[in-house]
Amino acid sequence: MSRLPTSGPAGAGRRAMKSWRTIVLHTAAAAVFMFVLQRFALNASLETSLLWAVVFGGCAAGLAYMQSNR
Repeated sequence: MSRLPTSGPAGAGRRAMKSWRTIVLHTAAAAVFMFVLQRFALNASLETSLLWAVVFGGCAAGLAYMQSNR
């Protein structure tokens, strides 16, 4: 079984797609973790839990984006 070369336009597109998928998964994981932690472990209200989930999801997206551009 041979692997396709990742250089050139096709490889760059595939790398960008993988990068965005990683950013979205990192964002979702951080948001879900923070929501569950706030809501069930700390017994926070729904509004507070959602607010913290959005904030941490945004921070995770920023960090993942910065790391993908290294």
